[in-house]
Amino acid sequence: MRLILITILLLIISKGFAQVNIKETQLANEYFRNHEFDKAAELYQNIFKKTSSKIYFDYYLRCLIELEQYKEAEKAVKKQMKKQPYELSYLVELGYLYKTQGKTDLASQNYEEALKRLSSNRTQIIELANSFLRKRELEYAEKAYLKGRKLSKGDYEFSFELASVYQAQRQYGKMIDEYLDLLEKEEAYIQSVQNRLQSAVYNDIENNLNDLLKNKLIERIQKNPDAGILSELLIWLYIQERSFDKAMQLAKALDKRNKEYGERLMALGKMAMTNEQYATAVKCFQYVLNYKNSSPYYIKAKNEYLSALFQKITKSTYTETELQELESSYFQTIEELGISSKVTQMLIELSHLQAFYLNKGDEAIKRLEEALSIPGLKQSDIAQIKMELGDILVQKENMWEAILYYAQIEKSNKNNSYGYEAKLRKAKLAYFTGDFQWAQAQLDVLKASTSKRIANDAFQLSQLINDNTALDTSLTAMKMFANADLLIFQNKDSLALQTFDSIINDFKGHSLIDDILFRKATIAKRNGKYNNAVSYYKQIMDMHSDILADDATFYLALLYEKQLNNKDKAMELYRDLLTGFPGSIYVVDARKKYRILRGDNIDTENLFFYNEENTP
Repeated sequence: MRLILITILLLIISKGFAQVNIKETQLANEYFRNHEFDKAAELYQNIFKKTSSKIYFDYYLRCLIELEQYKEAEKAVKKQMKKQPYELSYLVELGYLYKTQGKTDLASQNYEEALKRLSSNRTQIIELANSFLRKRELEYAEKAYLKGRKLSKGDYEFSFELASVYQAQRQYGKMIDEYLDLLEKEEAYIQSVQNRLQSAVYNDIENNLNDLLKNKLIERIQKNPDAGILSELLIWLYIQERSFDKAMQLAKALDKRNKEYGERLMALGKMAMTNEQYATAVKCFQYVLNYKNSSPYYIKAKNEYLSALFQKITKSTYTETELQELESSYFQTIEELGISSKVTQMLIELSHLQAFYLNKGDEAIKRLEEALSIPGLKQSDIAQIKMELGDILVQKENMWEAILYYAQIEKSNKNNSYGYEAKLRKAKLAYFTGDFQWAQAQLDVLKASTSKRIANDAFQLSQLINDNTALDTSLTAMKMFANADLLIFQNKDSLALQTFDSIINDFKGHSLIDDILFRKATIAKRNGKYNNAVSYYKQIMDMHSDILADDATFYLALLYEKQLNNKDKAMELYRDLLTGFPGSIYVVDARKKYRILRGDNIDTENLFFYNEENTP
């Protein structure tokens, strides 16, 4: 019982001391911030006596230096050196004290003495280097790590620590060499090295680090072609700068050397697709196809190859010959693989190509209707086939049958993205045909969708309808605009542009003008006329549109990032959106995009919810 009481009493006393120390520390810190160094020094000295914590001694010393009480400071340091002769940081403190007074020789003597006393103890090495770093004595920090490396005899190389020092010194060549030397010994550090290099490139004011890293990697690979990890890093670097074609050449070499049967090229091809580098994606998947059935990725590569070709043609300019060749490729592949659930995506893409680009809608509808009878289809496969059927029927102006398919999807997928997408399609169909009130009611429900992209699309279309029907009782301009949107959906861009021009001429100053410019930008981008798209987006931004200025800023940034490959301009626009439109629905995506371009290492899978096509 007596022991318990004593323990409780000690706890109460220690707690009291802790509270006193906290109050004293807070007051000392406040004095220090306010440059009242005499008051701060007295408090820090008292706290240090009670706690023996070196951080308070450091602050005490800084106060004495600020007060130019050099004798007192020297006396305090030497006193601690006698108490703790193995604490090398006090030699650094003394050296820095001399340097502050202009006594550079004495400073150097103490710094060198600290290095001389260094042992092979890793903690001591790091603490001494950190002491030098705190005083911005980068050269001596480097010496501490280099001596530590020598004393450790290979047990620990201090590679990351030295690389950080070299980065601070802007000795980028040495920094890169440290990282590459490390990787050649320990490949497992690849992710850490990539993260640090990303940060270094971002903070490189002179913008030459990327080229230096690239040249050093190429030079090392030429000397040591078997060092696959260096090729891995160079591939990563090429991807960072969106040089997917160069990344592909290296990936092929690694694939052959490691007998990967196309696995690496599949991943790179998908990445190229995500970044809209469709030509490179096609080459990646074609490489895998050359393995034929010896690769486990052959069938998947067939799908991805055709999908990449499809995206390449449908999202940019194309010729009639290219369309026919793509159609032929689909036929050949489907015949080779046979009709099964594995070719569902091919059947959908082929049907879309025929209906929207080759004027073969009836043939496409027949194929998809037959596809619904394929054994083993998943619910998601059925939903996608019916969705495409509905879209093709809209393209053929058969709105009633299209609604039936959308309704079937919605009924069978009440709580998933396919159901929400079908409901959105129904709302858009009502909008296309001028039934704005019914469309608005459906869109209001969809604004609460768990799918961010669908909720965003619903919000934008709802806002468009509301803003342009509330005051216009005739609704003539709005109906013309909705019909033009239908023409865009049907891939009849020239007719849509004519309709937009008619609205501009017949309804001068109408509130739809900025929306028309936005649609024109979308069409220009889709047809590869990127400079025209830039002009339209800038016109919207110059109009100071309350509704679409943030949209124009975001999609112009996307255009610079992906199609025009101007990273700096894209970053500038993302930053403008963050600062100029803090309430925009694009803020989250713009921040993520900005961070990715800056070089931050964040997960990019399923990251964004904006609509790439940016049309209803």
